[in-house]
Amino acid sequence: MTTIRKSLTITASQEQWIKLQIQQGGFANDSEYLRHLIRLDEERNRNFLQTKTAIQDGYDSGVSDRVRTVDEIMESALRRQADREK
Repeated sequence: MTTIRKSLTITASQEQWIKLQIQQGGFANDSEYLRHLIRLDEERNRNFLQTKTAIQDGYDSGVSDRVRTVDEIMESALRRQADREK
């Protein structure tokens, strides 16, 4: 994997926070912590886009002709989600 060197300007408070995360043993150095934050942001964005797509799919599918309670709808949705994660 190719790496690229970046220059980053942060506040003193942010520097203290990063050092604290390293001191607590979660990370070996500043770069590792920042890469971790980028990975978290990528995952959050991926989840957001999946949710946004699912909502749009729901809108696009129109109104259901099935009569269901909210509990039945939620149970069905959770079941479908669990099936997708298998």
